[in-house]
Amino acid sequence: MLTESAIQLRSNAPSMVMRLVKALMRCQTPVFPLDAEGFRAAMAGRTLPVDAPMPDSFRKRFIVEESEMLGHKVVTLHPKAGPAPWHMIYFHGGGFVRPMFKVHWPLVAAMVTRCGISVTVPLYPVVPEARHADQDALADAVWADLAARHDPSRIILNGDSAGGHMALALALRLIAAGGAQPGKLALFAPWLDLGLADPAIAAVEPHDVMLKIGTLRACGALVAEARALDAPEVSPLYASTDMLAALPPTRIWTGRHDLFIVDSRSFLARLRGAGVDARLYEYEGAPHVFMAILPTREAKDALGLLAEFIAD
Repeated sequence: MLTESAIQLRSNAPSMVMRLVKALMRCQTPVFPLDAEGFRAAMAGRTLPVDAPMPDSFRKRFIVEESEMLGHKVVTLHPKAGPAPWHMIYFHGGGFVRPMFKVHWPLVAAMVTRCGISVTVPLYPVVPEARHADQDALADAVWADLAARHDPSRIILNGDSAGGHMALALALRLIAAGGAQPGKLALFAPWLDLGLADPAIAAVEPHDVMLKIGTLRACGALVAEARALDAPEVSPLYASTDMLAALPPTRIWTGRHDLFIVDSRSFLARLRGAGVDARLYEYEGAPHVFMAILPTREAKDALGLLAEFIAD
């Protein structure tokens, strides 16, 4: 059941800085093409994109560990004092088709410093050059490696957008496998239904400065390959109630000018109905993955709530 404690409106109006950033975003080249045809054209025969490099300054600010798993780079940042009691696996967003963005690195750094945690970032391969199954395989390998060395109950899974999908999907696969489970789950503007089936999403689309329904459906179909878009392994919004009931305490952060707000609310209702300790934090006028816009009041509040969630 949804209650005031389940959904919290953390910001009644966008901050001045957020308004300015959104205005600038409208004037810039969009991150994703604005329609399905443009998306398909962009994916066809493109040059393989590469991950934004980690800033050199991080080597002075943090203890940096770099490894390779399944042929892909995995980066871990520890506080300068050493490995923290809580360890996060963070999956970056990008529609499964874009690599690590430059803005993701400052967000990762902010989580290390603000929350006092260690953070592992898998630089996973992207679709269509790789398959979505390859992304999941790397996620599974990173979890298995960390869980063998760190108390699983002190591991938090996190991700933004498509990365939120990956974090949740990993948690559900771990439940299905019957093994060790993460202690907590944090989702930043998660992409929960690759088909965006809910018609209510159309009312949000004019306000979203980054995402468009047609583009996302084309992207979702590319990621799903021949699988049904409403299959739980493709769209975790449709996971069974029994599976959802086994999830750890979960927090979701989404802006109200984000297409994914509709499915975030639906998913929260399903989680609460399954008895999960779950809450959704909403921010009026905030765009997709607003928590990466670090100077804003909204991002600072989101990171503060994440720190409280981990410390609780």
